[in-house]
Amino acid sequence: MDRIIKNARIVLRDEILTGSVKITDGIIQAIEPGPCHATNALDLENDYLLPGFVELHTDNLEQELEPRPGVFWPDPIGAVLAHDNTMAGAGVTTVLDAVSLGEYHDGPNRSEMMRMSLRALSRARATGVLKADHRLHLRCEFSDPKVMDMLLPHIDDPVLMLVSLMDHTPGQRQFTDTDKYRKYYKKGWSDEEFAEIEKRLRATQQACAAGNRERIVSLCRERNLPMASHDDTLAEHIGQAVAEGMAISEFPTTLEAARLAREAGIQIVMGGPNLVRGASHSGNVSARELAEAGLLDIISSDYVPGSLVAGAFALHHRLDFALPEAVARISANPAQAVGLNDRGAIACGLRADLVRVREIEGVPAVLRTWAVGCSGPLEIPAKNAA
Repeated sequence: MDRIIKNARIVLRDEILTGSVKITDGIIQAIEPGPCHATNALDLENDYLLPGFVELHTDNLEQELEPRPGVFWPDPIGAVLAHDNTMAGAGVTTVLDAVSLGEYHDGPNRSEMMRMSLRALSRARATGVLKADHRLHLRCEFSDPKVMDMLLPHIDDPVLMLVSLMDHTPGQRQFTDTDKYRKYYKKGWSDEEFAEIEKRLRATQQACAAGNRERIVSLCRERNLPMASHDDTLAEHIGQAVAEGMAISEFPTTLEAARLAREAGIQIVMGGPNLVRGASHSGNVSARELAEAGLLDIISSDYVPGSLVAGAFALHHRLDFALPEAVARISANPAQAVGLNDRGAIACGLRADLVRVREIEGVPAVLRTWAVGCSGPLEIPAKNAA
């Protein structure tokens, strides 16, 4: 399939070039500055042309599978297709679907969510109709005694690109303040009930967390799988991440942890919602504060798919980042962090994963997404897009 896109403000890795892009069979063949007189070219009318967004951590699939607490969608493949449409519509052309391995307080519901997610993603990929390229990010709650039973059947899945290590035990990392823990989980525990729960969870952590973490790290190292540490808070957390060979620090909760991660060469991921809102929903360090300190490498949409494009433009307009530098945080940087070197930028020889963006009253709007996807070039026009 041949396509020419002309009259676009093309956001390259280091500059913005007004011109045209030629694509053949889903690969960028040429980037030309200046006017293009081809009559069969698509005229972008001076809109931005961005590289397709690469998402390393999204909870959006869980929202489609369980749209209300305890209410599971009866058609899991339909949930995956809805999730895929949402991601592509937000400009995401490669998505690492984050699946949690660990029961927390949800008991069997959490395990069922994991089984539904993995089974439905596999079946949906086999259909060849997914618009984005869906890979896998397994989030391992290593303080859960059952986490190894959940991980081992999937550790050799060919679409597994990232494993993150989490510990949501109250009293440390994201939940150093246990009041934040109670507020986050919204369970309505009495003081006595929560004291008992906290005691039980801490005892479980002491019994199995260290051994589970060691085994997970060993499995990933044997397979050269990129690993991410989650909610780093203290210097000792970064020290452990360095010793284990972590490539990414996901959502560090303090400025100190982010600075130490940077010094160690670990990529720093922060949430787009945090960046756009200007504050963490759980009271941790602001993504804007880290960006201003030069400590933000990758933006994750987390629980709001549209926060990728919004976050990049927030960096550009509010923090004076050059637009190519801001866009790299949702494209080139996440792609390189997990070894996807065939995408993430507009350059000859790379995949033609592209996004048309127009600013409407100061708001960046994704008008059209071109995604090579899993089965060849696909085009996902936004409703009423030109």
